Amino acid sequence: MTSENVFLTALQPKTTVSTYAVPSETELSHGGTHAKEEARFKRVHQQVTLRLAEKSTLPRQNGSSDGSLVSERDATYMQQASMQGMSNGYTTNTYPRQSVYSTCRVNGFESGQQQVGSMTLPVMKRSLSGTLATGGGGGGMEQEVYIKQQSFKGPAHRTISRINNRQTSRASNMSSSMYGSAGFSGSQGNLAMMQQGRLSRAGSVRSMHSVGRGKDVLNSLDMPTAINYLDESDQNLQMLGAAYIQHECYHNNDAKKQVNQLKGIPLLVQLFTSENQEVQRYATGAARNLIYENMENKVALIESGGIPKLIAALKEQDDELRKNITGILWNLSSKDNLKQRLAQESLAELTEKILIPLSGTGDQDIIELNPSESDIFFNTTGCLRNLSSVNEKTREKMRGTRGLIDALVGYIQKSLQDSKVEEKGVENAVCVLRNLSFQLYSEIPQSALLRLEGPSRAQSSSKGEAIGCFTPNSKKAKDRQNQDLTTFTEVSRQPTDIEWLWHPKIVDLYNQVLQRCEINSTTREAAAGALQNITAGDKRWASILSRVALEQNRMLPVVLDLLRTNNDIELRSLTGFLRNLTRHAKDKNDMATKVVNPLLAKLPADGRQKEPSSDVVVNICGALNNLVTSSMLAARDISFFDGLTKLVGIKTSHDNSPAKLKAAKAAATVLSNMFQYKKLHKDYRSVSIRTT
Repeated sequence: MTSENVFLTALQPKTTVSTYAVPSETELSHGGTHAKEEARFKRVHQQVTLRLAEKSTLPRQNGSSDGSLVSERDATYMQQASMQGMSNGYTTNTYPRQSVYSTCRVNGFESGQQQVGSMTLPVMKRSLSGTLATGGGGGGMEQEVYIKQQSFKGPAHRTISRINNRQTSRASNMSSSMYGSAGFSGSQGNLAMMQQGRLSRAGSVRSMHSVGRGKDVLNSLDMPTAINYLDESDQNLQMLGAAYIQHECYHNNDAKKQVNQLKGIPLLVQLFTSENQEVQRYATGAARNLIYENMENKVALIESGGIPKLIAALKEQDDELRKNITGILWNLSSKDNLKQRLAQESLAELTEKILIPLSGTGDQDIIELNPSESDIFFNTTGCLRNLSSVNEKTREKMRGTRGLIDALVGYIQKSLQDSKVEEKGVENAVCVLRNLSFQLYSEIPQSALLRLEGPSRAQSSSKGEAIGCFTPNSKKAKDRQNQDLTTFTEVSRQPTDIEWLWHPKIVDLYNQVLQRCEINSTTREAAAGALQNITAGDKRWASILSRVALEQNRMLPVVLDLLRTNNDIELRSLTGFLRNLTRHAKDKNDMATKVVNPLLAKLPADGRQKEPSSDVVVNICGALNNLVTSSMLAARDISFFDGLTKLVGIKTSHDNSPAKLKAAKAAATVLSNMFQYKKLHKDYRSVSIRTT
């Protein structure tokens, strides 16, 4: 992987550090004069006014005046890249993406398993975009929320309380003209705090920062006290407890374990649907940190009824809250044993409340998503990306969820129109479509498959009628039946939902992604993997879509151009797609003249080289074998472009590992089929003499 594929960002505005002049302990006693008191109040008021002026220049997040700072992308994004052959067609090996896709920051997530077949070679398998992972051995995208703590030298909360107790009675006797109105706006000034007699927003990070920028509000707490606050009826205390847990659990595994041991997770879950949105924000933020890379806490959150509570909270039209909720759901989706339950309880609501509205396919047109909405969409599609990689049952449920596929396709189409195909939301959307096309023809409803396959051979022969003066089985009649690729009676003119997965229009969509996506190789790989999936196998419709790609969309030059990449994961999907195209191509000779040389250029000199991978080598050998079995021209070109030397090297020189043995067998199959053309034996011998 290249380093450009990784990202790690923290949304932390630059702020200045201010100090406040605090009354000494002597002046807090009764020894001070009234004049000194007035002068001190003037100084404090001036400093508060200055601080308010500074704060007014700080950027707001999500349209809120909340001063809490959240790192939205503080975890490393990992990508599941390779699916090795298993009984179900894929495994879940993870590869680090040195930076995403998943929050990630997470990466989304994934790459494909590929196995190949022609003649005596194994059957071609589909590819699957896997789970976004953040740890070396872990399962999925993880996100953690960070409340940034800065070194402020402001008065501690206990100091402010002393001032307040001493001066409350005096403040009422002082002239209000001494203080500007700005000093009393909300909870922004120390002087206003003194006159209120208590913290106006005890639990929010905004309050803690505004009260003299005093950090001691958090430092004076401990975990048992914070958890007890969650069960209080006072919403200020609930916010304070949740904010403390959110802060302490940032990259602190011991704090996460302690919260679980003290039964704090069920209390947080109950606050997800609080009447106070600020309580909801901090409760969900705390939960987001609690479950980060902690399987026990994830299970505890689900067992406490967390998913229904989170889904219920999605009704709130608050971007910060929705970012937390979708981030939690994405984290939960990283573990395979939680995916099916998560899909069962959240798919319909996520699609209806988040995916459809933000994709622009709902009733309300979306001109452009704001940054918060983009993050929410990214989190949601990241969750769907993980869910779509788990098993057939979950994929079937996702395919049947009304509006889900329409929303993904609509979002990709709009991004292509707006030249935003490089965005991570598009990456997730394409990966979900790729996963949903995995083993498509064996998993779609039988009625749909029968319609795509057309009439059986018996039905065709029994009901066949002469076309003009030609019999039904004549060559001209068959050509006339198959010549028009612009009209398909098997599918609707305008696809909806699941029909998008196999509709000819989806081929054009993937083609546009491949051509316009120049930076994000994961998006390109997912599009190539989706094309590989829908053209794999011996089904009639796979052959038709291959012809649509070759003849209608003219994709061969695009794919051959992309073969120049050194990205092995992308090469795996591209060569898998090419292998399918060579299998279904009508004119093998024409195909051979175009693809043999570029494919041979990607082959290693022998089986001991690490690049490209054995999966790529097997795909290339499979494509060559598809051509050789039907075209002597292909065998001649392999010999002419020094392919024999490479094939013999792959066959004979390797380390006997399972992957290398598989590549050696694929190369041996090509050589065996080439030997059947006796007219070329002289050319083969000349190549052998030349190389020795």
